Amino acid sequence: MGSGHYFWAIFYFASLCSASLANNAKINFREKEKKVLDQILGAGKYDARIRPSGINGTANLATMVKVNMFLRSISKIDDYKMEYSVQLTFREQWTDERLKFDDIQGRLKYLTLTEANRVWMPDLFFSNEKEGHFHNIIMPNVYIRIFPNGSVLYSIRISLTLACPMNLKLYPLDRQICSLRMASYGWTTNDLVFLWKEGDPVQVVKNLHLPRFTLEKFLTDYCNSKTNTGEYSCLKVDLLFKREFSYYLIQIYIPCCMLVIVSWVSFWLDQGAVPARVSLGVTTLLTMATQTSGINASLPPVSYTKAIDVWTGVCLTFVFGALLEFALVNYASRSDMHKENMKKKRRDLEQASLDAASDLLDTDSNATFAMKPLVRHPGDPLALEKRLQCEVHMQAPKRPNCCKTWLSKFPTRQCSRSKRIDVISRITFPLVFALFNLVYWSTYLFREEEDETF
Repeated sequence: MGSGHYFWAIFYFASLCSASLANNAKINFREKEKKVLDQILGAGKYDARIRPSGINGTANLATMVKVNMFLRSISKIDDYKMEYSVQLTFREQWTDERLKFDDIQGRLKYLTLTEANRVWMPDLFFSNEKEGHFHNIIMPNVYIRIFPNGSVLYSIRISLTLACPMNLKLYPLDRQICSLRMASYGWTTNDLVFLWKEGDPVQVVKNLHLPRFTLEKFLTDYCNSKTNTGEYSCLKVDLLFKREFSYYLIQIYIPCCMLVIVSWVSFWLDQGAVPARVSLGVTTLLTMATQTSGINASLPPVSYTKAIDVWTGVCLTFVFGALLEFALVNYASRSDMHKENMKKKRRDLEQASLDAASDLLDTDSNATFAMKPLVRHPGDPLALEKRLQCEVHMQAPKRPNCCKTWLSKFPTRQCSRSKRIDVISRITFPLVFALFNLVYWSTYLFREEEDETF
């Protein structure tokens, strides 16, 4: 008899356990979510036009909205239009006590919605936005999560083109700070306040690659603005971009240096090679002008001088100076030839006068010896010869001049001055260009470090 009671007791306990397991298995949590949504968002129960209460349900305090974002990519940074394009996942989180629900002993962690108009939403907008669009492939990239305590998380993926005022004085050795500003459009700070989420408000994808730029760091801050209609809450994140200099070194600086050096080849050509020197000077000048115009075409027309303007301007001046140097050499060559021809004619006249005087002395047969006149006229060739001899004996010895001694090593028979101009240019142009490079790079590199006030 006792064993039979034990058997029925065990059978009854097993049936109860199986019934409870069957009941649990029959629970449809998706159906529970529907009932909860109908309960909290049903008709006449929730009005999306009314903002949530403040902290601890205080109606007269502002609603606190915490913001964070995930920076997915930066597609371009346009210097000419002064804008940049970014794709990000934007998140907002706030508490709406009207949306509290029973989590069924922790089994419902949150409810998910895809229709933002079902609940109250902050009226946030991007104040420096030029263009923007949502992503709807394959489905709209947006969701709303409602937690049991009434906390609401709104997440959306968007692409924006934002204005970025740039200071190009140090271009292309510059750093640019581009901001992303978010503010409330209609609610003042008495009703709505935006706050950055504690911890890590901005996340950046690890493999972020930018053309010609590097994202060095970013900083979050507040930028509340006051207008005639009140004070509005505002958030901003400043992105510091450093321009990659290697691209500009290969595309601009090295080609300009090569053009300047090629223009110096004319100093080593003979001054008589007029077609070769003119062609070389004009070609390098036109190429340098084309290079300069191409650089300026990709930049906005600003009112100040950029670092690249200084570089291209000086390089263009050096190329133009090499062309002018040949004009000076050509003029000096023709001037030397003219002077040499005049000296030759003068020597011929002097020689003819001396020959005529000697002929007169030889034909005077009455005189036993030549009588030299006491006074000689200035045009007398014998007087001129005697005066030159006296001047030679009366000149004081001069100190040797190093520059003249060095230049005297490069004489020519007819065009010594023109040759010396070429020799001086061979040394002067490279030295001045090297000095310019020293001043240019030291000035702008040190200035770049001093101006980094982020």
